[in-house]
Amino acid sequence: MVSAADIKSLRERTGAGMLDCKKALNENSGDLEQAIDWLRQKGISKAAKKSGRTASEGLVEAYIHAGGKIGVLLEINCETDFVALTDDFKNLARDIAMHIAAASPEYVSKDQVPEDAIERERKVQLARVMEEGKPEHIAEKIVAGRMSKYFEEVCLLEQSFIKDDSRSVGQVLTDTVATIGENIQVRRFSRFVMGEGIEKRVDDFADEVAAVAGLDN
Repeated sequence: MVSAADIKSLRERTGAGMLDCKKALNENSGDLEQAIDWLRQKGISKAAKKSGRTASEGLVEAYIHAGGKIGVLLEINCETDFVALTDDFKNLARDIAMHIAAASPEYVSKDQVPEDAIERERKVQLARVMEEGKPEHIAEKIVAGRMSKYFEEVCLLEQSFIKDDSRSVGQVLTDTVATIGENIQVRRFSRFVMGEGIEKRVDDFADEVAAVAGLDN
C-alpha cells in the first residue's frame, strides 16, 4: 500500500504530478529510488533530471530577524554564477533563510538526521502508543505516522513553507528548479538566537562554585 507521505516525498524530489507519483510507486512496490528511475525513463520527472548535476555556485544568505535577536546564515547552491545573481534565486535564498529563522529546523533533510536520534524518537513514540493502549497490530502504523511528523518538525525540506503552507520547502525548491532550469540545493545553515546557551553556562559555573565551596568546608 503506497502512503500519502511516500507520494508527497516522490513529488518533492521529481516535480512529477501526484497521479504519476502514485503510479510510479505502485509499479515499483513502493521503492522510492526505483520510482524516481521509472519516472525518468518515462520522461515524466523534471527535477530528477537535474538533481544529478553539480551545483557548485550560489550564495551565502544572511538574514536577521526580530530586531537582531535571531540570525541565520544559509548556503544555497545552483549550477551557474549567472543564476546565482538573478533576483529569483536571491529571493528564494532570502525566503528560505527567513523560514529557518521562524521554523527553527535542525537538519536540511531526513538523510542528515543521525540514526541514534531517529531510533530514540521511534522508541519514545512506540512507548507513547503502548501507553495509550493502542492495539499492537496498528502500533507500528501509528508510530510511522508520528515519525513522519517528527521529520516534518526537524527537517527543513520536510517543513511546510511559512509563506505557503500548502507546499513544503522541498516542493518550493522543486518548483524553482523547474522554473529556473538548474539544480538547486540547500547545503547547510546555522541559526543563532541571542542569549541561547548563556543560562546553562551560568548554571554550570554556579555548580562549579558550589562544588568548590563544599570542598573547602
